[in-house]
Amino acid sequence: MAAKRIGILTGGGDVPGLNSVIKGVTYRAMEANMEVMGFRRGWEGLTHLSLSDEASKSKYLHPLNRSNTRTIDRTGGTYLHSSRTNPAKMRRVPAFLDAASFPSQEVTKKGETYTAWDVSKHVIQNLQSLGIDTLVAIGGDDTLSYAQKLHAQGFKVVCVPKTMDNDVRNTEYCIGFSTAITRAHDAIQRQRTTVGSHERIGVFRIFGRDAGYTALYTAYVTSIRCGIPEFKFDCDTMCELIAEDKAKNPSQYALVVLSEGAAWEGYEVQEYGEPDDFGHRKKMNVGEAFAEQLRKRKKLESIVSDLTYDLRGGSPDFTDKLVATTFGNMAFDAILEGKSGLMAAINDGRYAMVAIPDPKLGPRAVDVPTMYNVKRYRPNYTNKAGMPIFLTNP
Repeated sequence: MAAKRIGILTGGGDVPGLNSVIKGVTYRAMEANMEVMGFRRGWEGLTHLSLSDEASKSKYLHPLNRSNTRTIDRTGGTYLHSSRTNPAKMRRVPAFLDAASFPSQEVTKKGETYTAWDVSKHVIQNLQSLGIDTLVAIGGDDTLSYAQKLHAQGFKVVCVPKTMDNDVRNTEYCIGFSTAITRAHDAIQRQRTTVGSHERIGVFRIFGRDAGYTALYTAYVTSIRCGIPEFKFDCDTMCELIAEDKAKNPSQYALVVLSEGAAWEGYEVQEYGEPDDFGHRKKMNVGEAFAEQLRKRKKLESIVSDLTYDLRGGSPDFTDKLVATTFGNMAFDAILEGKSGLMAAINDGRYAMVAIPDPKLGPRAVDVPTMYNVKRYRPNYTNKAGMPIFLTNP
């Protein structure tokens, strides 16, 4: 009997810790006499793979073993590389495929209408032709939304959640979050000397398209104010609070961190560029826009820092390496048990295997009444006794 073959891919943005999952699954598989096939560039590795083309196979297929994964957990990024490809809503079908043979639909996102094709049939054919028994999909909301669709169509999928935004439903924690907060904390603490030396306002922009966990928790550990997507703040009030912070500080400076999706009353988040397959466009720097408001309303000069992509780089911290390694092993345990449609998670501070989130529910959001002080624009520090370690519920 041929050895069982596992597939594995990483989709969406990279975060530190992904390689620990890949290594964990691969090592366990080798011990169980199973094969592991890595798919490069996320879902693109299955949508653009032509098994009749050697160049295509060389580009997208990467068999994994103990030798080539032995040291990958020592660095950040993803050994298998990534992309933002949605096989169910592809804006462009690969040239070697006949677009007319796949179902299509008209998609309208934020005023733009385009045709999108569902090439799931091709994805499943590739998986079956390669003898993949179960696919391990590592990603955030977008990657997992297609994984859930694949599971619904009868192909076995087990997932691992990752995103610095920490906004995947059904889990309190996603790989990449701890390292992002650690890096943001360190960057802000370093910049205090420069901001203070010039007696200005330090405005920091951080990841968080739809959810404010990254900004909120960064503010929590640095004791500064923050703006999150879940609550539009009053700009006059925020500017006044920051002016007060500056005036009361012996060094005559103040700091604020804003999620990339944060906004105030009367301001809409600005976007640019062509949407990806999941309908996302790049966001303009809200930090620059808010700094202009500080200048106009309070005559305060700012130093604006974009803390987004810098948080992705480098090796994972202890928490992310621990959780990623554990999630990878949990995913493999589920495969041994023949399960599908499950995701590794942390619930009530404990590891658990849960259902892949329903994509129709969208990202998990900050619970504003319990976690955010809407009068002071700070995290809520009260009533934490009895809460799980990450201070939130899935």
